[in-house]
Order: sequence, then structure tokens, then C-alpha cells
Amino acid sequence: MWPDITRCYCIDDLRITAKRSLPKPIFDYLDGGAEDEITMRRNREVFRDYEFSPRVLRNVAQIDLSTQALGVASSMPLICAPTGMSRMFHYLGEVAVARAAHAAGIPYSLSTVSSTALEDIAQLTPGPKFFQLYVMKDRSIAHDLIERCKSAGYQGLYLTADLASLGNRERDLRNGFGRPLEIKIKTGLGALLAPLWLYRLATQPAMRLATLARYLPHDGDAVKNSEFVNEQLDPSLDWDDAIAFREQWGGPFIIKGIQCVEDARKAVEIGASAIVISNHGGRQLDMAPTALSLLPQVVDAVGDQVDVLIDGGIRRGSDVIKAVALGAKACLIGRPYLFGLAAGGEAGVSRALGLLRTEMERVMQLIGCESISALDARYIQRIERVANG
Repeated sequence: MWPDITRCYCIDDLRITAKRSLPKPIFDYLDGGAEDEITMRRNREVFRDYEFSPRVLRNVAQIDLSTQALGVASSMPLICAPTGMSRMFHYLGEVAVARAAHAAGIPYSLSTVSSTALEDIAQLTPGPKFFQLYVMKDRSIAHDLIERCKSAGYQGLYLTADLASLGNRERDLRNGFGRPLEIKIKTGLGALLAPLWLYRLATQPAMRLATLARYLPHDGDAVKNSEFVNEQLDPSLDWDDAIAFREQWGGPFIIKGIQCVEDARKAVEIGASAIVISNHGGRQLDMAPTALSLLPQVVDAVGDQVDVLIDGGIRRGSDVIKAVALGAKACLIGRPYLFGLAAGGEAGVSRALGLLRTEMERVMQLIGCESISALDARYIQRIERVANG
């Protein structure tokens, strides 16, 4: 039976539906984080440290969520973040997400480790698109990817700055990710409990790292090629490299993975157009700082010079409103739309984006703020907690 996403009334409902729709190893890859997953949990919990300071008797009959983010117009302060291998969750993968983002009037971001080629996304979806660059030890790959993005008409380039090595994701290790035979067996057994996912997999072209395919040594073997990519992550990447990539790109250039004020200032110094405060969704360094906790400091330091965006832990429209009130230009989301993708394909992604939009509009009315451009720190306050004893 196809899941009824109309009965999903929040992102967590879509998460539950996604969990029922996917084999356990695949869901855990989507849902899990690094080591004890403390950062992943804190990403969510930190939004509860703030409450609203509403104004009443304001004319909020019409709410305007529109903004400019990363140099392009967006119907709301939300961007679909780059996520890898989206066809694991639904056979349409990145195409479904990009189409839903375009229909919602927001930008879409494609990952280097996408399961749909960057040129195909450019041809199939007309909305604004950004590309997230992973830098390999073979630097010619990164340089060629940049040229391909320029030729395909991408509007901006993220440089992924927090991948000196792959995070220790223990859920994936227990499920056999990285061991081809074991993951095939465990996923196959789990697929018996997810027959719709299995049917989609069996009737569609084999999954592969499509954007990277021309550079990979193992033709058509997604698991072996993923291992190769992980081994190719370059821990020598530095600020001089960032300057070289910015100069080659020549357009909007975003440093993604900022985790301290010092690096935010450095990103501005080397000419970044924007920065994303991010701990990679809690999938890299456990006990990394949360984006929301860093946001006020970073905005104070560089917010008048570049767009500051955040990702991680966003599950409600109220989370987005809190972040914008604290100075974020927009928020990137990954898991929320992937839960929708797994639950219902393009319609599921649209459901996720629609739920967040409706929640944002409702919160804006209830706090008495008519537009995103008018939203600021006056509408939010940190909850003072009194220690026991």
C-alpha cells in the first residue's frame, strides 16, 4: 500500500512514515549521526532554548515570507541542502527534490555524491540551483566539476569545509555499510519488510554516483565507488585551496561547515559570498557546536558583510523563524525533505516544504510580524534556566 502522506501533519510524521517505508540500514543511514549522536540530538534541542516574544494587535492578515538568499529570490527563508545518494530513499531521488523545490519557489542544492548527474538536474529542473563541492586528493576532479557546473548554469558553489575525514557513523558500521556483501544481505532482508521500496529498486536503473561516474574506477558498483570516494577525501584542503576554487568559479561562493567565529572572519577575508554554519547534521564530529548556538556570535562578527545561513536540527517552521530572528538569512534542510522523499517521492517533498511554510506563516501571525524583512531579535528571547540545588 502506498503511504498516505496527507495524514502526515508535521515533519516527524513524515519521519515515521519514512521509517516504515525503508529497510532498516537505509533508514539508519538517513536518520543517524556520528558516534553517540550527541551533536545530532543537540542540533534539535537547542531550538528549545529560545521562546518567542509576541506582539499583539498587529495587522498580520498577509504574511510575506519571501527573501533573498545566496543572491537569488526565495519564496521563504528555506533552501534544500545538498544530500548524497538520494535515490536510496526513492527512485526519483534528486530529480523529485529539485522539482519540489522549484514548485515551492526555493533554491535547490546538489551534492557531489549525488545519484543523478549535475547536467541532468540542470536540464530537468528550471529553478535556481547550487552545487556542493567535495574536494578529492585528485584535484583535477574538483576543477572539472567546477567547469561542468559553470557550463550547466548553476548559480552558486558551496565548498564543503568539514570533510577532512569521514565521521564515525556507528549505525552504518553495525548495518554493514562499507562491506558490500553484508549491506546487500542486511538491506535485502530489511527490504522484505519494505516491499514498495524493493519494487521501486527492482524496476529502476541501478543506483550509482552519477555526477562522479566518469572519474570512478568501479563501473556501476555504488558501494565500491563510495569506498573510493571516502578514501579520496583530502585532509590537506586549506584556505589557499579555497581561494583558488573561488577564483576558478567566479560566481557566488559559499563556505559550508563554519564552526567558529574565527573561520567565519577568515571566509569573509578570502572573498566568500556567504557562509553556512553547519556541523554536517551531526554526521561528522560528535560534540561539535550547534549552528543555532553559534549564530548570534557569527552574525555579530560578519553578518553585515556576507549572508549567514545555518543548517542542522530544523524540524518546524518555528525553528526557521527563530534562526532568522537571530540573524540567519535562511536555513538549509536535509533530513526533513528526505523523510518526505522516502514517504512519498516528489509529493512527499512538497508535503514537507508545505508543512514548514504553513508553520512559518502561522508563527509569524502569532508573534505579530508581517514579513521576514521585519523579523529580528525583538521577537525572540533566550529561556533563562535556573540550576537545581
